[in-house]
Amino acid sequence: MLDFQMIDARLLMILVIFGLINLSAFLIMLVDKIKSANPEAERISEGMLFFLAAAFGSIGIYLGMFAFRHKTRKWYFLIGIPLLMIENAAFLYFLYLNIY
Repeated sequence: MLDFQMIDARLLMILVIFGLINLSAFLIMLVDKIKSANPEAERISEGMLFFLAAAFGSIGIYLGMFAFRHKTRKWYFLIGIPLLMIENAAFLYFLYLNIY
């Protein structure tokens, strides 16, 4: 028999980790936007932002794009980040199916 309390704890743990990753990605977008005002500052690369989006931070990156008006002119962010959101959702759904 399945222990439903344990399954709920695992699902909650996955959702908390997912939320923390997205919060971190959102804050990293804020940091990069602040750094963009200073031309001499060392910026966060676009590749790193895409890596964060692929590593389950796509919602945070997407919200940060529009909250801070950062990277919204780049077509590959406007198309790529929503695609990564779909990929993240599909993987989380797959993970959910394997937990239950």
